[in-house]
Amino acid sequence: MTSLTPAVPAPDSRPTATSPLATWLAYLESIHARPIDMGLDRVREVAARMELNIEAVKIVVGGTNGKGSTCSMLEAILLASGYKVGLYTSPHLVDFNERARINGELATDAELTEQFAAVDAARGEVSLTYFELTTLAILRLFATRKLDVVVLEIGLGGRLDAVNIIDADCSIVTSVDIDHTEFLGDTRELIGMEKAHIYRSGRPAICADPMPPASLVAHAEAIGADLWLFGRDFNYGGDKQQWSYGGRNQRRNSLGYPSLRGANQLLNASAAMAALEALRDQLVVPQQAVRLGLLQVQLPARFQILPGQPTVILDVAHNPHAAAVLADNLGNMGFYPYTHVVLGMLSDKDISGVIAKVLKHADHWYCASLEGPRGLDGEALAGQLRAAGVSESADSSITTWASPAEAYAAARARAGDGDRIVVFGSFLTVAGVVSYLRSAATTRNG
Repeated sequence: MTSLTPAVPAPDSRPTATSPLATWLAYLESIHARPIDMGLDRVREVAARMELNIEAVKIVVGGTNGKGSTCSMLEAILLASGYKVGLYTSPHLVDFNERARINGELATDAELTEQFAAVDAARGEVSLTYFELTTLAILRLFATRKLDVVVLEIGLGGRLDAVNIIDADCSIVTSVDIDHTEFLGDTRELIGMEKAHIYRSGRPAICADPMPPASLVAHAEAIGADLWLFGRDFNYGGDKQQWSYGGRNQRRNSLGYPSLRGANQLLNASAAMAALEALRDQLVVPQQAVRLGLLQVQLPARFQILPGQPTVILDVAHNPHAAAVLADNLGNMGFYPYTHVVLGMLSDKDISGVIAKVLKHADHWYCASLEGPRGLDGEALAGQLRAAGVSESADSSITTWASPAEAYAAARARAGDGDRIVVFGSFLTVAGVVSYLRSAATTRNG
């Protein structure tokens, strides 16, 4: 049913195609009663009005964790193959433009505001959330460009996410774990069913989770999707120097490790390889393009290690599954006298589950307050750490700070050159520190 509340703003109160991007983003946050409003009816209605049609090979990537890495690997490999590629991911880290890339370049403010205006005009009386309208705008941007491939990250769940109006030529579920329980359910079986709805009948359906929920497999089989399971239809192997991919009918040997760090990245890379194998009748991808793409791929804040001393690591791990991967990666780094952890979380996350995974790798905790209705106060976060058994001593401490930037500054002031600083948790936490670092660099450079 079409939602008519809140009332559509008067035409003269709406931004125009040439209004600043910041004006548009503030406007889009104000036009719907709820920031998350699950369902596809409203989005489909507006897409139909716009006659939205993307004439390109469409790859949709979902999952609890690993979506962004898999999308970025696909983009890098396809660009190295000479294709014209559109990439949509969310959320952004610092700038909204990060959500849309065309041929490796961020969409400009003008490109985005032009599409915002077009979607806003087309929606008429239909109320759309910020995410829904911006998703439609970026999809429309891709439709106006002569692209060969679009890679689309699908967010919350999958079944009712706005991106799911797109009939993908190939769909990937990277992993299934517990997150967003208020919307998706509190078991892997319930969440797996939500994510399985990005699969399409008769088309490749990749699942990189080594232990896929039975509900995901059952749904894929029920709709007649071409299900590719990790360990059955594709796999990987490797040593310290190189790795290889093995699929149903294709092998790719002697591959260099992805430039994205972390033990889980070969699983993400193998999912990308499986998708490219499944689409090889539509997309020719030379071996050299795979090697070059894996070497060049970049994605901020996924176990990103900044140059210099002390060692600084940025990671948007915000659920127990991602925190466990972060902990494994930290454990593989070698010895550091002290690890200083800057942590900020949203209140609706499994905070105790996240803390438990990283606890043994941390010495000094800097708890940052996050703004917004879902942001958790730093003192409340400190209480969770105390409840988990973190004590106060010369070698262990908990402090609270008003923002991620202040927490990081305190950690940086205390850390020795041989120590490491780990900034993790919400995207807002990492974004706050990245903005702080950019500002500091600008000040240093005059």
